[in-house]
Amino acid sequence: QVQLVESGGGLAQPGGSLRLSCAASGFTFSSYGMSWARQAPGKGLEWVSGIYSDGSDTYYADSVKGRFTISRDNAKNTLYLQMNSLKPEDTALYYCAKVVEGAALYEYDTWGQGTQVTVSS
Repeated sequence: QVQLVESGGGLAQPGGSLRLSCAASGFTFSSYGMSWARQAPGKGLEWVSGIYSDGSDTYYADSVKGRFTISRDNAKNTLYLQMNSLKPEDTALYYCAKVVEGAALYEYDTWGQGTQVTVSS
């Protein structure tokens, strides 16, 4: 049973920072690429960032490039998303996702319950 548990969400002011974490279990974490996706109220799911299994390569949506940093600690089975220079449009429910074997980083087959991020003054 694959399980992904996000944490670290909350309220931040524009320009502020938050660090999201995702605790993974039920699969060999170090063998899979991982991604973050988000969904704003009334909008569809948006892929945010992805990282290869060994952490050697990372990719970002244009909307967050230069502001967010994805990373992972395979020894701890944990995925992270450092979010800096937050904007109100970053407000969304953020999901940690396990990438489909042999697929692109924006193709995932399992995700967690999500953690809410709200950016407002």
